[in-house]
Amino acid sequence: MGTISAELDLLFKSRMTGLSVEDLSVKKTQPEAQPEAQPEPQHAVPSVWRELAGLCIRITIIGSVFLLLFTFVYGLHQNLDIDAAPMVKSGDLVMFYRLDKEYSIGDLVLLNFQGQRQVRRVVAKAGDTVDITENGLIVNGALQQEPNIFENTWAYENGPAFPLTIGANQVFVLGDARENATDSRVYGPVNQSDTLGTVITVIRRRNL
Repeated sequence: MGTISAELDLLFKSRMTGLSVEDLSVKKTQPEAQPEAQPEPQHAVPSVWRELAGLCIRITIIGSVFLLLFTFVYGLHQNLDIDAAPMVKSGDLVMFYRLDKEYSIGDLVLLNFQGQRQVRRVVAKAGDTVDITENGLIVNGALQQEPNIFENTWAYENGPAFPLTIGANQVFVLGDARENATDSRVYGPVNQSDTLGTVITVIRRRNL
């Protein structure tokens, strides 16, 4: 019964499709082609170690740049004396610029004296004549008006003789705390090459 039904079914499909019964029989016996399996997309898994290595490289580069800057271009110094007060007080952090030593009158400079760093103010340059009298500081015959200096400027007994003329590539420096500061009234004019640089920033660290 099943065979007759199958033959009738083939005959019906033959009339509907226009194909012969033999062609339909062959087509039916052939297995249907299965679609090829597509490979599953592989998602890239980020490597934690690769990211950490990249971060370490960036940190190293930034650190190296800062190290070079603060070794050859800028410098930091914590001031420990009171001779530059009130502009620079004990405990203040001072940033200075190393590359420019062509100072102007009024610049704060950092220098070494007997192994200790000092912040001092330039009051005279090469070719200037400095004198210190009972009236105060005189440069090139003019009494200096210094509104930010609140102490009298005296000469020291054991210091250089005044008046004196500043030599080439030298500066005459004074501490802002004039009455007791250790400055050019003690050690005379300073060679510019012996200074460390110009003070560009003062960060107050103590409320003194």
